[in-house]
Amino acid sequence: MSLIDRLRSIGSGLLRRPSAVDLGLSGEPFVACLPAAVRHYLAQRDRRLIVSPDGPIAKLLLATGEAQAVLGTLEMTGRDPLPAAVAGGTKDQHRLTVLMLQGAAVLSRRTSLPSQVRDNLVQVLRVELDRLSPFKPEQVAYDYRIVSGGPGDARIGVELALARRDLIDGWLKRLRELGSPVDQVTWEGAWPRANLLAPAERPRRRQPLFDPTKLLLVLVLLLGVAALATPLWQKGQRLEAIESEVRKARTQAVQVDELRQELERARRGSTEVLRQKLEQPRMLAMLRELTDRIPNDTWVQSLEYQNSEVQLRGESGQATALIGLLEDAPGIDGVSFRSPVTQVARTGKERFNLAFTYKQSEPAP
Repeated sequence: MSLIDRLRSIGSGLLRRPSAVDLGLSGEPFVACLPAAVRHYLAQRDRRLIVSPDGPIAKLLLATGEAQAVLGTLEMTGRDPLPAAVAGGTKDQHRLTVLMLQGAAVLSRRTSLPSQVRDNLVQVLRVELDRLSPFKPEQVAYDYRIVSGGPGDARIGVELALARRDLIDGWLKRLRELGSPVDQVTWEGAWPRANLLAPAERPRRRQPLFDPTKLLLVLVLLLGVAALATPLWQKGQRLEAIESEVRKARTQAVQVDELRQELERARRGSTEVLRQKLEQPRMLAMLRELTDRIPNDTWVQSLEYQNSEVQLRGESGQATALIGLLEDAPGIDGVSFRSPVTQVARTGKERFNLAFTYKQSEPAP
């Protein structure tokens, strides 16, 4: 994603109408760059009453920005009011009420659906809820998010989270009676902005036309864009100059590479001849072996060598014995007659035509 696209996405997120579950500005990365006084001002407008139930008793926390303070406990069936620090309920437009369930109280699973249901995913999940879980839709509060599958994919992956209504309805009623209706039902380990509370059950909060927080964020965004524009333009100019130099260097590099390849081909041609020569077996060693092993009553009429194969033609007093004599020689293998042995009537010897493969047993020095 380019820098301009990222700035556009940030800007659209800042200028959109905030919802009751947009919890906190303090978590935004740019807030840490603001002056301390501005951060304190934003933190005061980012207050959340966190109700964390454990059975019939809930722990109360007041989150102001990133800081949290323990306020005490609250009984679901009791009569005690909320602590004075959070009294005022919906009159405090900058405080939200969050019901934070334990992770074990929420059932989470993933499923795959056809991409055609993307636009009607809420209705489809409600119809399929009894198939995807052991509960009926009216028995649970649920939320979902799309975890995979783009516009062009055939299917989308959906993560579904749900909690039993009997675990949360009592707390929703209790907090509503105390004048602090719940804006968000989430759980430990939930994804960002997850809310099990149906939109129709969330309290309506009046949003001022000119929210100072939004104006401040827009100002920060504009200052950031102005600060980034000049260095980006300068980098663009330097990049064009560097690319021009790179094109010149690339042309020279191509010429050098062509010369290098030509030299490499010449070197390979010269070394190939030497390699082939070194790989050829030593013919003198082979002739010495044949001389030592062939009997004295045998003479060789012709000897041909080609691609490690040797053919011998001649006459011998006992031609069939030559196979056993030659197979024991080092480097000689696959001794066989190429044609039948024939008797020479004039000399009484046997004419033979045998062949074998010869490979040098040790590398040439």
